[in-house]
Amino acid sequence: MNKDQIANDFKKIQDHICKELELADGKAIFKEDLWKRQEGGGGRTRIIQNGNIIEKGGVAFSAVEGPTPDKILQKLNLEKSDFFATGVSIVIHPESPMVPIIHMNIRYFEMSNGVNWFGGGIDLTPHYVDEKDAKFFHQAVKDTCDQFDESYYPKFKKWADDYFFIKHRNETRGVGGIFFDRLTSKDPEEMNSIFEFVKAIGYLFPKVYTHFMKNNHSIPFGKNEKSWQALRRGRYVEFNLVWDAGTKFGLDTNGRTESILMSMPPLASWEYMHQVEAGSKEAKTLELLTKGVDWV
Repeated sequence: MNKDQIANDFKKIQDHICKELELADGKAIFKEDLWKRQEGGGGRTRIIQNGNIIEKGGVAFSAVEGPTPDKILQKLNLEKSDFFATGVSIVIHPESPMVPIIHMNIRYFEMSNGVNWFGGGIDLTPHYVDEKDAKFFHQAVKDTCDQFDESYYPKFKKWADDYFFIKHRNETRGVGGIFFDRLTSKDPEEMNSIFEFVKAIGYLFPKVYTHFMKNNHSIPFGKNEKSWQALRRGRYVEFNLVWDAGTKFGLDTNGRTESILMSMPPLASWEYMHQVEAGSKEAKTLELLTKGVDWV
């Protein structure tokens, strides 16, 4: 296992995911934007828009390298050395407020001094929290984790609850999922197992999301639900711009701004001092946007 193999396998995952999303949407086709980073490396950003189900989505692959910026060295407490980073990052914003937003990221980072690790995660952000859907999602994630290590799901689920938390709102971004970082080992066999786990999360993504695309897109909705969707998208923007480490890493490494900010929804809104009606489905959703919910 080397960085070229990892990058090539990540490209295959990007190809697979794009194909499955196009089939599930039935209308929209990904457009590819190839780009190069001046300091080294590049990527291929694929955007899908105005589909039957997907209003806007991005599936991005990148493999960048070069001198590690001082900001990253200081933040990660690393010695000065060159770096290589590759990964696949996905965010899908559906047209229907009854279909959830979803995010997935898998990544690999190494330095010329021998430091290396894997990271990633997958999480679900429903506009309306449906407990059955949340349980389906978490069970699928847990089943994938358990194939590799039964300690992964509870550990990484808590990590996601803590990470995908909008501190200034005191609410989780959605129903969570898993989040992990700096997974590494000196044992090549164990490191390969970690790589297989990371790839399994990548291949899990289209399985779970096409399920929601198929089952939820035909649920009726009206102006009230679209208005709520815009407000929840606003919360998504707040998290990504204020708290998301991936966004900060990309900008700090002079990454490609358009690719970094592809996660932004096409439309979002903010309403001053917005209050939900007691007993409404919007109020129920807010009640469930909290840490520590046991979904399985």
